[in-house]
Amino acid sequence: MGSNWRKKLLLSLAFGALVFIALTVYADIDGLVAAFAEFNWWFAPVILCCTLLNYVFRYWKWEFYTVTLDIQPTRKDNLIIFFSAFIMAVTPGKLGEVLKSYLLKQVNGTPISRSAPIVVAERLTDFIGLVLLLVVGAYVFDISRGIVIAFAVFFALLTILLAWRRGSIAVIELFGRLPFLRRFLDNARSAYDSMYIMLRPRPLLVSIILSVIAWFFECFGYYIVLSVFETPPTMLKATFIYAFSTIVGAVSMLPGGLGTTEGSLTGLVQLAGASKEVAVASTFIIRSATLWFAVIIGVVVTLAFQHRLPVNLDEIPLEDLAS
Repeated sequence: MGSNWRKKLLLSLAFGALVFIALTVYADIDGLVAAFAEFNWWFAPVILCCTLLNYVFRYWKWEFYTVTLDIQPTRKDNLIIFFSAFIMAVTPGKLGEVLKSYLLKQVNGTPISRSAPIVVAERLTDFIGLVLLLVVGAYVFDISRGIVIAFAVFFALLTILLAWRRGSIAVIELFGRLPFLRRFLDNARSAYDSMYIMLRPRPLLVSIILSVIAWFFECFGYYIVLSVFETPPTMLKATFIYAFSTIVGAVSMLPGGLGTTEGSLTGLVQLAGASKEVAVASTFIIRSATLWFAVIIGVVVTLAFQHRLPVNLDEIPLEDLAS
């Protein structure tokens, strides 16, 4: 196994570098350098604070879920587990965040089948929160209403289906009859029991509210970037652009949404009136302050507190967690 996680991180960095190079060529390097030179970098700490507030509210959602499922590691262990998973932020669809379930099992013996649904519920409520932010921008500015309605209907139906216990259990039992899936039947039932608890009205409402607040802070950070560049998008338009691009990146299932998120951010802000150079520069800044900042936090926390968790990161089967 050895340096498996380091190899994955380096591959993601290489992929990210290719995306940045492509955007640099598109923007023209001289114009891009000029845009960076004009940016007031004193605002960088404020933008990072917006990102940190996103992480704080998402942590509260994670802790709320662990308490709801009666999975209660110590507060310090829970913080370490949550932020260590950021090292997997550049896995496809962030599915590698099931690393949190693996670490919970090592800390207090919680079966992965019981805690892994938290990751699914996190992603689902993240999507719902982002779609709610999209709806506001779409209807205020009459932007892509059809696409937003499609997103909203899809996630509403998905949530309803998952919360329909009888139907979900019937589907699980049906698939459990297949010989090659029969051995997973008990784990599937356990996983759905956790999911059902998290999708009941109160937990669902609390987690959606936390998601909306969390993602609004990153949208606000993006608005600050655009405002420093004195570009046209208003707060609501910036929120729409960032939320839409984040969803597109997640749906693409590419590691960290690399390429798709950057392309969406760049293209949409240009449609809103920004120059090509400013569009690319603002994309570089916000992605560095969100995606890559998260990866840095994950690496630092993992290396600094690995001694506290009864596990060696180099021994974790990361390829299984991310698949």
